[in-house]
Amino acid sequence: MSFWTALVVIFVIAVYARMRSERLRLQGGSEPGKGGATSAELERELADLRKRLEVLERIVTDQHGFGKDRLAREIDALRDE
Repeated sequence: MSFWTALVVIFVIAVYARMRSERLRLQGGSEPGKGGATSAELERELADLRKRLEVLERIVTDQHGFGKDRLAREIDALRDE
């Protein structure tokens, strides 16, 4: 096998490995410990993010202003969730 043939074979193997790993990543992975999140986990995370977004919107749009103590309590509440 010539040098150029070996180079092409190595390139094809690298491209195949990249495509396979990308496909597995998009499908959520099939390896234990590396799989994607389940639908229930994603729904729970989405609900948590929506709650946090509501708090942040309240902070930004509050017409009366936040006192330092109230702001600190809101941020701590977000961390505790």
